[in-house]
Amino acid sequence: MADTIEVVVGLIGRAHGIRGDVTIDVRTDEPERRFAVGAVLRAEEGPRRFTVTAARDHSGRLLVHFAELTDRTVAEAARGTVLVADVDPDEVPEDEDEYYDRQLVGLRVRAADGSEVGTVASVLHLALQDTLEVTTPAGTRLVPFVTAVVPTVDLAAGELQLADLPGLLQDEDDDQDEDDEDEDGDDPDGTAPAGDRA
Repeated sequence: MADTIEVVVGLIGRAHGIRGDVTIDVRTDEPERRFAVGAVLRAEEGPRRFTVTAARDHSGRLLVHFAELTDRTVAEAARGTVLVADVDPDEVPEDEDEYYDRQLVGLRVRAADGSEVGTVASVLHLALQDTLEVTTPAGTRLVPFVTAVVPTVDLAAGELQLADLPGLLQDEDDDQDEDDEDEDGDDPDGTAPAGDRA
């Protein structure tokens, strides 16, 4: 298994009916790919394997039958099992404008002028949009992962580039601190006024 990586794809939920069908709490953007008939998934903990024999939408939920879950009792016992897939690390999403989290984490982040400003630490899947957590010298910053903000992702080069948006990597507190310094009479470049020099 050294040539694959483990990816969480779902969580087994309640049993449905008497034949062992279960609802799935989906944890993948590609359920049709991960829960295709014939796919073999593993329990995140333990040696159990689950072979997909059928999958369909049922009232907005994914309903799956695994060969190993032969009746309702067995299906109920599997409830809460975290399912993982062994995925080829070179596999890419079917949509060329989409990326797996693992492809983005670790990428260098460059400003619009080409200067390196940080590294992608993680991808947050928020209600409104996906967001990159970027580690910078000034701390962690959140960057909306939308084309208007991140116009270029170059996996081959190991980097992505941000749009020219003032304040994108600054917190409001940073801006306030700079304003306070200006009000105290300090020059923006950090030198003290001539009258204060010893």
